[in-house]
Amino acid sequence: MKDQDEADVNGGSGGAGAPGRLVLLTSSHRVAPGQLSWPAWRTLHDADRVLCPDPEHPQLPYLREAGVAVEIADPRGQELVDATAGGRTVVYLPPSGGAAPAVTDELARLGGSGRVAMPDLELLPGSYDLPGARLLDLVQVMDRIRAECPWSSLRTHEELATYGIEEMYELVEAIEEGDREAIREELGDVLLQVVFHAAIAGGHPEEPFGIDDVAAGLVAKLVHRHPHIYGDEVAETPEQVQANWIRLKGVEKARESVTDGVPLASPALALAAKLTARARAAGLPLPPTPPAPDSTRPPTEAHLGNHLLAQAAAAQAAGIDPEAALRHAARHYRTTIRTAEAARRGGAPAGDEVEDEDE
Repeated sequence: MKDQDEADVNGGSGGAGAPGRLVLLTSSHRVAPGQLSWPAWRTLHDADRVLCPDPEHPQLPYLREAGVAVEIADPRGQELVDATAGGRTVVYLPPSGGAAPAVTDELARLGGSGRVAMPDLELLPGSYDLPGARLLDLVQVMDRIRAECPWSSLRTHEELATYGIEEMYELVEAIEEGDREAIREELGDVLLQVVFHAAIAGGHPEEPFGIDDVAAGLVAKLVHRHPHIYGDEVAETPEQVQANWIRLKGVEKARESVTDGVPLASPALALAAKLTARARAAGLPLPPTPPAPDSTRPPTEAHLGNHLLAQAAAAQAAGIDPEAALRHAARHYRTTIRTAEAARRGGAPAGDEVEDEDE
């Protein structure tokens, strides 16, 4: 007669002796197969039996290469308990999806019944998600959507450009309102634009690039522009860090003018502030402050434009974002308008017509 160690786990009778140890070994699909923790490898090598219901489990080739014998079997909870009889250690490797609710639910019922001598149960993570691991899921999902969705598969960089602008404005609004949940959501929407454009770029017939190329370029840029962290330079103040950043950026881009790289499609006040900031940092002339507009006559476009430019320069010099300042003022003005409308109707502003006074 075969001894209990050789009994088929799917038909075992349980045998005699006290139950031993049952280890449920999990691993993250976001970590390369074979990259298991030392406790996981030690447990696998010391186990009396290693069972896995999934013949395509990505860990199997690496386990076999390491000399770990794995039996392809799909046991129920009771059968796993029986397999530990006689003090044996059994390792159960769930399917590659990581979930085996039928097995774990049955083990929970058996343990709670009080009628079954249960082995020592242990959940052993063989690998953990690294920081940023969920980005791998995002890239995988986006690639599939790009390949299979009738709408997404046809989109171009040009068609998506306006969405990127809208999502950034929505993020700014969430930040200004201090809505943490909205900030998290809007950051996700901005990130969607990045991976979507990268997926589109990967299909370019002549100059393809993907999200890894985007990330690699960003890493190289950040390392190069932080020599006080990754090099030998010293920068002890925010001003020194910013000066290094501007200097290194100028060298990278081989720019002939401090205005190079300032997007002319920026909102007008933001554009004016950026240009005057560059000029001030380079010791170049700043826009003169024109006389205040004559209230007795309509201002000309040139005079009003020069006046706004000077105001933007003054705001930037004072450390004020003129774009944000005007946006905040406009939001308050919107509240004033709605209050006036409500008064005309004979009632108070309704719903979101009342805004926080500290915005």
